[in-house]
Amino acid sequence: MHWNIYSSSTEFAVTLLAVFVVGLSKGGLGGMSLLGVPLMALVMPPVTAAAILLPVLVIMDIISVATWRRWADWQILRRILPFSVIGIGIGWATAELVSDSMVRLIVGLVSLAFVARAIFGAAGGGAPTAAARFWGGLAGYTSFVAHAGGPPLQIYMMPLRLDPKIFTGTTVMFFAITNALKLVPYAALGEFSSENLARSTVMLPLAVGATWLGSWTVRRMHPRVFYPFTYASVALVGIKLVWDGVAGL
Repeated sequence: MHWNIYSSSTEFAVTLLAVFVVGLSKGGLGGMSLLGVPLMALVMPPVTAAAILLPVLVIMDIISVATWRRWADWQILRRILPFSVIGIGIGWATAELVSDSMVRLIVGLVSLAFVARAIFGAAGGGAPTAAARFWGGLAGYTSFVAHAGGPPLQIYMMPLRLDPKIFTGTTVMFFAITNALKLVPYAALGEFSSENLARSTVMLPLAVGATWLGSWTVRRMHPRVFYPFTYASVALVGIKLVWDGVAGL
């Protein structure tokens, strides 16, 4: 029963909301997965929130990969995944040095700059190898420290103007591999206590349902709807992260 695992009904309810929003996003519906840790951090320490979410994210990834694996672009993944691994390693090595607030502020500013460029600047073409290295590494780093790797990856991928199915399939596969790799350093840092794992387990049925709902929705979206929706969701999350980052400094 949840009251034996969570410290309050409010904590339980906020975690339910965070998992539902993240599940929709993991299914391919926008960039709202960034809200997971900030929402939960309203009622628990950010590190605890990230530790509870990671096993849930891995289960969501399994469902998403089963749905989207046929649309993953492995040429793109081969460019960015090695640098994501480097980013994870840097996050692991500096886990005690960078505050959660600073990470949120950085990711939020990057998100808003990305949306501003899309609105006011040129759309851009294919990203060069240097961009793949930089944004892949930053996606791995921010994914490790705050499960917030979405904006850096989207900055790299959205100018490619991929079909929504290819975009979603490639994104899903990137984070499935990245999140699986993150299990090792999180375990080494002692974040998977029996209490946190029990909290994660309670959320799994909701995670499965929300991920399926997100996949069902995005497969029926036209590109004219998909891309504006994704930009809007990234903008909202960016504002939230900047607000939380500044408030926490």
